[in-house]
Amino acid sequence: MRIGVLTGGGDCPGLNAVIRAVVRKGVTVYGHEFVGFRDGWRGP
Repeated sequence: MRIGVLTGGGDCPGLNAVIRAVVRKGVTVYGHEFVGFRDGWRGP
């Protein structure tokens, strides 16, 4: 399964750590593939 994570942007303490944890768990435990978007909401 391919997964993309979109956020609302702006400053949010700890958001990078949350995204990293989601991706690491999804890849190592569930075998999912993650896709990155450039320019946030304009990317897709």
